[in-house]
Amino acid sequence: MLSANQDNVELVNSSLRDAGHAAHCHWIKSPAEFHDILGQETFELIILNVNEYADCVKQVVKQKDAYIPEAPVIALRDAANEEHILQAMQDGACDLVSIDHKARLQAVVSRELRAFRVERALNSTLSSANEYRRQLNDYVQNSTTAIAYIQEGIITEVNQSWRTMFGLKDDEEVIGTLLMDHFLVESHAAVKGALVATSRGKWQQDEKLHAKCRMGDGASMELEFQRVELEDRSYIQIRIAPVVQVAEEPTILVHEALKRDPTTLFFHRAQFLERISKRLRRKTKSGLHALVFIKPDDFSQVRSTVGILDTEEILAQFSEEVRKRMHPRDLVGRFEGTVLMALIERGNERDAEIWGKQLVDHIQEYEFSVGTQKVRLTCTVGVVGVSGVYANLEEIVTAVADAHESGKAAGGNTVHLNESTDVDTRLRKHDAVWVKRIQAAMSEDRFRLAQLPVAGLRSNSEKMYDMLVRMIDDQGNTVLPSEFLPAAERNNLIKMIDRWMVSASIEFAKEHEAEKVFIRLSRQSLQDKTLIEWIRSELDSVKLEPAILCVQIPESDAAKFIKETRLTADEFRKIGITLALEHYGVDKNRFQILDILKPNYIKIDGGLMHSLTTDTEMQEAVRQLALAAEQRGIETIAERVENANAMAVLFQLGVHFMQGHYVHEPEVVLQEVVNATHTTLEAISSK
Repeated sequence: MLSANQDNVELVNSSLRDAGHAAHCHWIKSPAEFHDILGQETFELIILNVNEYADCVKQVVKQKDAYIPEAPVIALRDAANEEHILQAMQDGACDLVSIDHKARLQAVVSRELRAFRVERALNSTLSSANEYRRQLNDYVQNSTTAIAYIQEGIITEVNQSWRTMFGLKDDEEVIGTLLMDHFLVESHAAVKGALVATSRGKWQQDEKLHAKCRMGDGASMELEFQRVELEDRSYIQIRIAPVVQVAEEPTILVHEALKRDPTTLFFHRAQFLERISKRLRRKTKSGLHALVFIKPDDFSQVRSTVGILDTEEILAQFSEEVRKRMHPRDLVGRFEGTVLMALIERGNERDAEIWGKQLVDHIQEYEFSVGTQKVRLTCTVGVVGVSGVYANLEEIVTAVADAHESGKAAGGNTVHLNESTDVDTRLRKHDAVWVKRIQAAMSEDRFRLAQLPVAGLRSNSEKMYDMLVRMIDDQGNTVLPSEFLPAAERNNLIKMIDRWMVSASIEFAKEHEAEKVFIRLSRQSLQDKTLIEWIRSELDSVKLEPAILCVQIPESDAAKFIKETRLTADEFRKIGITLALEHYGVDKNRFQILDILKPNYIKIDGGLMHSLTTDTEMQEAVRQLALAAEQRGIETIAERVENANAMAVLFQLGVHFMQGHYVHEPEVVLQEVVNATHTTLEAISSK
C-alpha cells in the first residue's frame, strides 16, 4: 500500500478481508522506502493512493517494472471519474478506484489478483514446457533410435540417428521432403495408411509397421508411429529402432545353411518332409492345412532362352515370387528339380485353391530377367486339403502330385484341387465316421458359439460380431468347423446346425446388445422355404430387431445361383434382415452382382490380405472395389486381417471395417447360456 496516510492501509485491509482475501498489506510511505523494499519482498498487488503519495502512477509503474513487471498497480483517488480512470490506465495502472467505493475496490482487486495468479501459473507452465521441450530435443538428438517428425506427409525434423541411417549429411537434404521418398513403392500404401490412422487416433502405440527403405537394397525396417503435440501443432513422430544384430555361433549358421537349398533358399526335401510331418501332428488355430505342388510349365523353354547356366537364376527369381506370397506360418521346400512344395494354413480348401490361382495369375504377368534376357513363365499348382481322408503323408503327397498332373493335362497355367475318384471313395469312409460324431454332438448339446469381433477402420464400432460354430468332441476338445462342416453338408446335417447357429446368435445379440451379428447359412438352408418364417418367429420370441442379423453368402455361390440368391435376399430384406457377400474380390471387377443383389456389406476375401501389403496392383484393385461399394452405399469389411501392415493398407484404401486375428482371436461364448435355454439341436429339431 503506497500512501502517506496509514488510514488507507486499514481501509484496504478490511475491504480485502471482507471480500474473502487473506490479505497482508505492507505500508510504504515514500518512494525511497518503496525502492528499498522492491528487491527484498515479493508482491502480488500494488495499491497506490495518488492523493497521498509523492510519486505519480507513471513513476510507480516504472519503478516496480524493474523488479516485478507482472505485478498489477491499482490507483486510489478521493474522487474518480471516467477521465481520471482513463489517464491512470494510460500511465500504466490496471484501474482507478474512488476511495469511498469499497465494493468496486473489492471487485477490481479480485479481478486483478485472479489475472495475476493465472498469468504467473501460465508463465510457470510455459517455463516448464520450454524446459521439457529442451530436454526432449536433447533426448531426440542424442537417441540411438532414428526419429523424425512428420506433418501432412512432409518431414519437418529429424535427429542425427535418422540422418545416419538414411545416409544424409545435414538437415537441408531431408527437411521439407516427402516421407515416402525414403521407402520403396511397395511400402507406400502401408506407410501412408499408418500416418492417417495415427492422426485419427486409430493406431495402437505399441504396433510396429514393416516397411522397406530405399537405402541398403530395400532393407526391411520396423516403424513405430505416435501422434504428438509440439508448440500447439500436431505432428506424427516416427521411430525406427536400430536393428540388433545377434551374433550366432558359426556352427549354427553352417547347420542352418545346410538345411536349405542354395538356389531357392527353401528347405531341402528331407528337411521339408520332416517339418511338415511334425506340423501335421498339431491342429491349426483355425481352418486347415493344405499341401500345394508348384511347378513352372515348360521349363525347358527357359533353358533354351537363357542357357543352361542361368536356369538356376530364373528358378531363384521364381522362388522369390513364391516366397512373397507366403504367410509367416507356411512351410516351403524344394521337392525335386523345379518342383516347390508348400504346406499352407488357410480357412478351407477353397481358400487354398484361391491362393494358388493368385500365384498362377501373378507368375503369368511377371517378367523374369537375366542380364539383358527377358523371360515369361507360367506355372501349374496342385492343391489338396489335409484331412482324415488320407492315412499318411505318402498318400497326401501322392494326391497333390496327382492334382498337379490333372492341371498340367488340362493345359497348364492353372490351379487344380484334387477331386479324384479315389478321393471320393475315401471321402465316403471319412464321412461315415464324422456323421456319427456330429449326431452324437447334436444329441449331447456339444455345439458352442464363437464370436469374432468386427472392428471399425473409419468409425468406432465395438458391437459387430462374426458368428462361428465349434463342436466339442467326447474328450472335451474343440473341433474346428473346417473339420466337421463339410461332412455335415454332404450328409444333410447342415440345416440343423445352421438353425442352431441362428438361434444361438439371436440369444448372443440380445444378451450382449450387439449392433450387428453376421451369420453364415449353407446353400441348403438358403433354399429352405420355411427358414425365413422360422427366423421371424425366433426374433419375435425375444423381441429383437431383424436388422441386427446379417446373413452371409459366399460371392461364388451367389454368382453361381444368382436368381435364387436374389429372391432369397429380397425375402430377407422384406423382414428387415441385412445381407453380406463374403469372400468377395477374388474375381476382380465383378461389380454387376452388387447391382443385382444390393448387399448391405461385402467382405473382402481374406486370401487377398497377405499379398495386399506389397502388391500395388492388388491394392489398386481393392481401392476400386471399395470405391464401387462406397458409390452404391455398401460398407466393406476385410477378412482375416492378421497384422498392422494389412490394417494400415486397408485404412489407406478406404475400407470401412476389418476382422481377423489382428483384431481379436475367435472367442467361444454362450457355453453356459446355451444349455440353459431352448438353443439346443434337440430342441430345434423338435420345432
